[in-house]
Order: sequence, then C-alpha cells, then structure tokens
Amino acid sequence: MAFTKELTRLEKSNVKLSVTVPKDDVRAKYEDMLKDYTKNLQLPGFRKGKVPKEVLERKFADALKGEVMGRVIEEALQDIFKDESISRYERPIAYSSPELEEEPVLDFERDFQFSVVYDVLPEVKIGQWKGISVEYPYAEIENGDIDRELDEIRERNAVVMDRDDTACAQNGDVASIDYQIFNENGDAVSDLKREDFVFTIGTKGVYQFDDDIIGMKKGEKKEFEKKFADDLFDTSLAGQARKVQITLNTLKEKKLPDLDDELAQDVDEKYNTLDDLKKSIRERLEKNLERRLRDRKIHELLKKIMENTPVTIPESLVHAEVESRWNRLAQFYRTDAETLKKLMNSGAENSDEKWRATAVDSLHSRMIIETLLEQEKIEASDEDVEKELERIAVESGTDIDEVKKNYSVQDVFYLKEDIKEQRIYDALLAENTFNPGKKENYLDFMPDNG
Repeated sequence: MAFTKELTRLEKSNVKLSVTVPKDDVRAKYEDMLKDYTKNLQLPGFRKGKVPKEVLERKFADALKGEVMGRVIEEALQDIFKDESISRYERPIAYSSPELEEEPVLDFERDFQFSVVYDVLPEVKIGQWKGISVEYPYAEIENGDIDRELDEIRERNAVVMDRDDTACAQNGDVASIDYQIFNENGDAVSDLKREDFVFTIGTKGVYQFDDDIIGMKKGEKKEFEKKFADDLFDTSLAGQARKVQITLNTLKEKKLPDLDDELAQDVDEKYNTLDDLKKSIRERLEKNLERRLRDRKIHELLKKIMENTPVTIPESLVHAEVESRWNRLAQFYRTDAETLKKLMNSGAENSDEKWRATAVDSLHSRMIIETLLEQEKIEASDEDVEKELERIAVESGTDIDEVKKNYSVQDVFYLKEDIKEQRIYDALLAENTFNPGKKENYLDFMPDNG
C-alpha cells in the first residue's frame, strides 16, 4: 500500500505523524474487504456467500467504512515503523501507543489522511562531563555500627518462649492480637479488622498499638479511644481519634544469647571467637560502604551533568515510572496499586507529586548514561562476561559451572549491560575530581539502612 508521511516535532518529546494514503489504494482495500464478506457472511434471507454487495453497503455502510479506515491506518503504521530507515527518535517509545489526533473522515473521492500523536525518545546532547569538581557526603564505620550488627545477630538467635498467664505485656515481648478499628460513627470497619496479628511490642507497627498493649494479660480484651499519629501510613486515620478494640491472644518473650565466643560459633563454624565475628562484620560493612561511596560520587556528579544537559522527559515514561513505584509498594503491602491509593487518600497525591519529581531525575540521569555509553562506544565481550561470572563464583564460594547454569541468555545480556554501565561509571570517576563533604552516620548514609 502506497502512502506519504510527514513528521512534526511537538513539545515534551511528542511528535505528530501525518499520513496520506491514495484514494485508489483505499478503494482497493475496501473492495477486497467487501469481497471477503460477500463470500463468508450469512444474512437472513441469503445463502452463505450470496449476499449482494449493495445489501452489505446499505445495511452496514458506517461500520464498513470504520473497519476499512482501521485496516488502512494499522497497515500504514506497521509499514512505517518496520522501516529500518526510521530513526529510534521517530518511533513511539514502549509506553506510548500512537493515538489519533482527531477522528479521520473517509471520502472515496479524496485521498485518505490521518494523524497520530505519540511520545518519542528525546535526543540527548551531553554537556560537560569531564573536569568537574564534585563534593560528596561520606560516612565511616564506627564501633556502634558493629555493636548494632551484633545486637541484630542476638535478636535472630533469640529463643522465643511463652510467658505465664499472669505476665503483663511489656516492650520486647512478641504479641499476637485481634484488633478492630471503628469509624467516626462508631461502626466497625471490615478493612480495619485483623486476627492473630503478630508483632514485637516497641517496634511501632502499622497502627502503633505498642503503648496500648503494655500491661495487658493473655486473654484480656480492651476497648479504648486512640489518637493515631499524624504521620501514620494510613492517611484516612492519620491524626484522627477512633475507637479501637484489642484482644491479646498470646504473649511470648525473647531470651537473647550471651555475646560470647559460643554465639560466634553458632552463627558460623568458621568463627572461633567473638573477635572473628566482629572482624567479619566490619569487613562486610566496609564493602557495603565502599559501594555506597561509589554510588554517591556518581550521583552527585550526574546532578552536575544534568544541569548542563537539559532533557525533556516524555510524559508516558514518567507516568510508567511512577506507576511502577506504586506497584512495588503495593506488592510490599500485599495489595494492588489502586487499593493502596484509596487507603492513602490525599497522601496518594503527595506521593505522586514526590515520585514524579524523583522519576524525572532518575530518567534524566538514565538517558545521560545511555547516551554516554553510545557516544564513548562502550562494549562488553563474551570474555568480559566470563571474567565477571568467575568473580561472582569466587565471592559466593560457588563452582563456576554452577553459576553459569543459573544464567539464562537473557541474564547474560543484562550482565553485559551492567558491565558496560560500570565501565562508563569508571570513566566518570576517573575524569573528574571528588572531594569529601559532609560526614553522615552509617545508617543515614546507607540506602535502606543496608
């Protein structure tokens, strides 16, 4: 099918593709469609394959025109986008399907015209990326960081035992409760009811019932008015006072092991003494810190490169990134994104706004990295992949053949991409100057307190 096309650049990485198809080609497509229907369609009063074309057109004129327009548009777009001469900056990105600018009109006496609008990748022209001086925050491993890790090890190795029936709940106890939260009218809310909810008192769980349970005994039921925290995750309750009913089902206490050589040996037989365990913890934290320092240097540098490399991020990419964050958070709470948004009410709008800004920055820096990879012709060979798999095998203490078994063709592709990315990061670190700035404590410095 013949056609002519014209591409017009719009704002926000948007383009308009205008297509003109000769009227004779459209008429031929229409006639072929009619022939197919007259052969296969069966209408009351006519045998199959014997429906006159005139009857079809009289009964289904609008539907037939609509269908042929759809076929012409679909075929033209397929032909255009499979043409290898079309650059990637003229093709719709994955999250943006071409949409008709306005409903086209079919007139067999004129050439058929239609226009679609869609998002495309922006062309990125890298500004200065070498010779930049960057200040970055940093952290150091303190003795308190080692102690915190040891406390967590003791928690993981604690023995949980039932407390006697006369015991009163206290901080550190593991409690199982049934709870029911009521609305402002005093009616029970089914979505705010839970049975056998287990948590450690003092850890400030979802609804922060900790202080309300302290002093209760097993089997005791309690009804009270609770003022929920202003920063509560469930924004429908945040800052609100509601009636709550709680039943304490079970109460257990943790017996923490002593901090000694025996504990170290229980953690792993490779440790003979507590000092061996402490040394291993420090080495692990230092490795984590080294990786984080590298990430922070790159992050601060990219912020400066972004300032001299403006990029208009397509709206569909931003939307997809924000929705991805919602879906990940919803998975964490074992629900779906729409339900989570309803629970958060106005908090959902605030999160959308915050995540949108984060998504724009993330996509901006991502496009800079991808452009630099292409510009600097960074590649990764099969030999590079082999060396990386060997490194992974050594670090994990696994046989190289076993590691390879776990890597599919797709996994190897992603591994190559990661090797290329680390190489451009190495180049960024080598070509610029980095100076330590504000010192932070380890927990604040590490993502997710890792």
